[in-house]
Amino acid sequence: MKIILIALLLCLSAATHAADKPIVAGSKAALIVVDVQNCFVEGGTLPVKDGMAVVPVINKLAPAFENIVVTQDWHTPGHASFASSHAGKKPFETTAMPYGTQVLWPDHCVQGTPDAALVKALTLPTAQLIIRKGFHKDVDSYSAFEEADHKTSTGLAAYLKARGIRTVFVVGLATDFCVAWTAMDARKAGFETFVIEDAARAIDLNGSLAAAMGSMKKAGVKVIESSAVSTP
Repeated sequence: MKIILIALLLCLSAATHAADKPIVAGSKAALIVVDVQNCFVEGGTLPVKDGMAVVPVINKLAPAFENIVVTQDWHTPGHASFASSHAGKKPFETTAMPYGTQVLWPDHCVQGTPDAALVKALTLPTAQLIIRKGFHKDVDSYSAFEEADHKTSTGLAAYLKARGIRTVFVVGLATDFCVAWTAMDARKAGFETFVIEDAARAIDLNGSLAAAMGSMKKAGVKVIESSAVSTP
């Protein structure tokens, strides 16, 4: 009995040590930085609470990654996701679109405007690709992998696979929309996927954060803190 107890304690100790061991990103991992733009931080047209707080966390993580992809909301004027494009509708109401229920947003991240620019304080020395999304006027696009119609691919999955990427870490704005959709589509494409919670912030519209967390867990997305990732 004593021998069995000692063996169990040793196994428990080893499991705890493994859980505490920092994750090393390596050459087969990519950091996906989602929509850290002026429109989504304080002073923007669709600010996420404490949105700027993700910037120093992302900057600290960035040197650990050889591969970084950045996404950018890039809407046309009068985009279908804007409440102003629907008579009688107000921001944060919903409407039916051919691809499903659409949350209607304030006009934001319009192409070529300072509002749509990436936050200047971001420091991403190995960023090699910017995925611009939401530029088709009649369909919204939350995910870095495909548009909201779940048919139109951005090509990101093929790009990552061509580079031998197996694992992605998703950060940015907002946790319950573009971050979550990106993470779940990454899993669907076959990547091991982590969302770094303290490097993201949520809108939390009518319980959307809890719903997104539940959906990500069901999809097999792992939610971690930045302290779990080994940084230089």
